[in-house]
Amino acid sequence: MARENICEKVISLIAFFNIEWKHIGFLKRNAEFGVVFCNSNYIYTLSGELKGKETSMENQHYFERLSELKTNLAKVIRGKDEVLELLIVAIMANGNILLEDVPGVGKTTLAKALAASLDSRFTRIQFTPDLLPADIIGSSIYNPKDGSFRFRSGPVFTNILLADEINRASPRTQSALLEAMSERQVSVEGRTTPLERPFLVIATENPVEYQGTYQLPEAQLDRFAMQLTLGYPDREFELEMLFDRLNGDPAVELKAVLNGDDVVAIQNCVQQVKVEDSVAAYMLELIRRTRADNRIVLGASPRALLLLSRCAQAAAYLVGREFVLPEDVKKVAVAVLAHRLTLDNKTRYSGVTARLVVEDLLAQTKIPD
Repeated sequence: MARENICEKVISLIAFFNIEWKHIGFLKRNAEFGVVFCNSNYIYTLSGELKGKETSMENQHYFERLSELKTNLAKVIRGKDEVLELLIVAIMANGNILLEDVPGVGKTTLAKALAASLDSRFTRIQFTPDLLPADIIGSSIYNPKDGSFRFRSGPVFTNILLADEINRASPRTQSALLEAMSERQVSVEGRTTPLERPFLVIATENPVEYQGTYQLPEAQLDRFAMQLTLGYPDREFELEMLFDRLNGDPAVELKAVLNGDDVVAIQNCVQQVKVEDSVAAYMLELIRRTRADNRIVLGASPRALLLLSRCAQAAAYLVGREFVLPEDVKKVAVAVLAHRLTLDNKTRYSGVTARLVVEDLLAQTKIPD
């Protein structure tokens, strides 16, 4: 059956079920097109069969809470809906987040607003040149009364860890977070302790001030699911921000809309979002192009592929879809991949950024039919 004929049938169904146009997508499965309603309530197949699929009350609850989470964050960070959505996607994907931007645009404020919106333990570490690994993961304290040592856990034993100005600490101190960020556990003095879920690191850094800072090593950058940039707000939103804060800080009034168990449950649901073979091949082709491009010295790793897939799953789940489309991959690709790429000197000095390179590679990579 031709794709146009399918569309004719769908038009009448749209009106009958009151489904928005943006909730419709095409999948190619077994060389046949199927029209899929992306709100997870109904699936209209090529044969014309209408399959009812009730969205569980639990999923509906999560969708509502995620919407409230975005509303909460938008009260504090004005005019940055796309960034806020990517931040939420990274949390749903169980990923760590690097906020890199100039001073004063709201990086730390955004992290604190997120912590206030999630009913979970929150710890903030102000990274400084004299910070030691033990200040992060903890150390054993000697008890003179009985001659024993007792382990005192550090601030990493939390749910949300804000690593403020992470590039001001030495690489030795930064490396104390590697195991926690990747494996969600901490090893101290021969003992490995799992971290309580959910656990995520939100780190901030200033890209324009280099005195007294250390460049993040590639091994650590690769452990961040996304690098996000807020940028300066537009004039109208900056004016709104001004009036918002005339009589106080709106972040103080934020109420928690999700708890730790909700976040873990959402992360588990994201893992169930389906990735078709053609979409998986599309993501792999994009990753491999980063390794073959002459402008790139260090391309994306296999970990980058896994995180790209998981973030695409989260982006699909956020709109109520149970499968990933290439549009989901394109939506998160720049935030997931750009910070992992090392460009050659000629490309960097010509003013080309890693984000532009990723956008170029996306344009070159063929989207599956």
